Amino acid sequence: MKKYIEIGFGNRWFIRTELENDDGTETEIKGIVRPFHFRSVYLRIWVGKRVFIWDSKDGMKIVLKNRRALKFIIGFYGT
Repeated sequence: MKKYIEIGFGNRWFIRTELENDDGTETEIKGIVRPFHFRSVYLRIWVGKRVFIWDSKDGMKIVLKNRRALKFIIGFYGT
């Protein structure tokens, strides 16, 4: 199971944990869910339909989405 702890504005909660199961389903939980084994850190800035992502492992990329949003998120990926 993958865990994403995100801090910032634009999501339902300012601090949340997203759990991604092996079958692809996702669950959002308010706050931080432990235990957490750190893998990487990322910064995600979503302006309109463009998402600018910087990840400590994957580097920089720009992704286009179908819906418009304004988000500024610092996240931590782990298991």
